[in-house]
Amino acid sequence: MFSHIPLWPDAASTNAGHVDALYIYLVLICASMTVLIFATLAVFAIKYRRSHNRTAHPIDGSNLLEVAWTVIPFGIFLTFFVWGAVIFFDERTPPQDSTEVYTVAKQWMWKFEHAEGQREINELHVPIGRDVKMIMTSQDVIHSFYVPAFRIKQDVLPGRYTTAWFHATKAGTYHLFCAEYCGTEHSGMIGWVIVMEPRDYQAWLASGGGNQPMAVTGQTLFAEYGCSTCHRSDTEGRGPNLAGLYGKPVVLEDGRTLIADENYIRESIVDPGAKIVQGFKPIMPTYQGQISDEQLNALVQYVKSVGQTSTGQASTGQAATTQAAASQPTNDQNTQAQPAMMTGAAK
Repeated sequence: MFSHIPLWPDAASTNAGHVDALYIYLVLICASMTVLIFATLAVFAIKYRRSHNRTAHPIDGSNLLEVAWTVIPFGIFLTFFVWGAVIFFDERTPPQDSTEVYTVAKQWMWKFEHAEGQREINELHVPIGRDVKMIMTSQDVIHSFYVPAFRIKQDVLPGRYTTAWFHATKAGTYHLFCAEYCGTEHSGMIGWVIVMEPRDYQAWLASGGGNQPMAVTGQTLFAEYGCSTCHRSDTEGRGPNLAGLYGKPVVLEDGRTLIADENYIRESIVDPGAKIVQGFKPIMPTYQGQISDEQLNALVQYVKSVGQTSTGQASTGQAATTQAAASQPTNDQNTQAQPAMMTGAAK
């Protein structure tokens, strides 16, 4: 009678089984404790019910009992924490060779751009068997990227990137929701994730027409804004050499060291004075409000590609990105310039 009503959504990613197992474990523990508590109440209510002529006896405390009902629940709750932490850190650590999709959320739609250059609105095409990293930002308010079949949910914030990743395991079309109230048409901010067989996905990519990889678009913007004037491949530039920057440690003027990730590169473009690289002066103008989120994403992708070598991905967009990177001079290992941000890029 109820066979057509699923207990939970389809499990269509590698993370889904781990999340479901933890959820089932939580439900079983809670159900067991509920039964135990009510059974104990029933026994005590019957055994120690009010009766006439019963002689009262003093009851001494039991240290063993008190220790047991403290340590055992603590141990059970600790399993919740450890298991949940393992899943959390796994879901927040994208594999190094993931296919990247940039996402811009706005009231009330999802805009996607693949590294290969294909753009979509409220639809996201991905292949089976490949790790996909979502690099997301918002144009207005807080949104939340939620795909129940993948068991992933990640807030999307204005002014910075947040990331999520998944590895789809079943072909099909799956719901995409905004899980954060974002305005009057929040309920209409929905979309679809279309998981395809690798051959079908490649055919879909090939049907994109004249799209060029994001790194190539970013390279064009890099030249148009005169960034190469300061960010040279030698030690004579007023800005740091960008070759091999992404994923490397950066030493700042105040002595701090951080890793150059997407958020660092983005901030270096829109607020270059926030983190000054050691050995350089804060002369780069801000580009806040002068470029769109899509252009900013392309610039970030280009900076990530400069000096990077191919990791063996079959994606045509990644190959084009590598080709764009290959046209840039690589950083001399003997130079004194640290891998650093885009400070000092003046037109």
